[in-house]
Amino acid sequence: MAAIISSNPVIKVAALCGSLRKGSFNLGLINSAIELSKGSSISGMEIEYIDISPLPMLNTDLEVNGTFPPVVEAFRQKIHEADCYIFASPEYNYSVSAPLKNALDWASRPPNVWADKAAAIISAGGGFGGGRGQFHLRHIGVFLDIHFINKPEFFLNAFLPPAKFDSDGNLIDPEVKAKLEKVLLSLQALTLRLKK
Repeated sequence: MAAIISSNPVIKVAALCGSLRKGSFNLGLINSAIELSKGSSISGMEIEYIDISPLPMLNTDLEVNGTFPPVVEAFRQKIHEADCYIFASPEYNYSVSAPLKNALDWASRPPNVWADKAAAIISAGGGFGGGRGQFHLRHIGVFLDIHFINKPEFFLNAFLPPAKFDSDGNLIDPEVKAKLEKVLLSLQALTLRLKK
């Protein structure tokens, strides 16, 4: 499969973190995914972290004559230009975080710029490692016409030993990095299939 993937064009991945906290473990997962995409085992994938913190709360009064506020227009353009997505989604009250839901809603305003593209969900947290939030995100994705990879699933309980992250929020566990790499390869394969 690696030989087939390497002969294809580079795919652009937009990576969104549902946590706005600077030391977020979910942001640590995105940073690790970016690092892995630059390594020798994954070629043909460029991951860009898209900061959702500047987005205003969804308010259709901000839409004027079919346009959006400049920060929203720029965000929508990044989503539109991406070939696929990675959502690093913490679980808040059995669901997705408010900032991530807000970003999903802004980019779904007509025309829906999420539609018909592949995505992966990765999450880190306590308990189920974000599993229930991922389930809810998949439901939202049905309406937005996002095609999520089904396997491998990636839920990480960040608080169980051994340490998964260092004090700066960087992923340091080699087994978890290997699982994350498998997610990236699966996302790449689905994206390439959808683009045919």
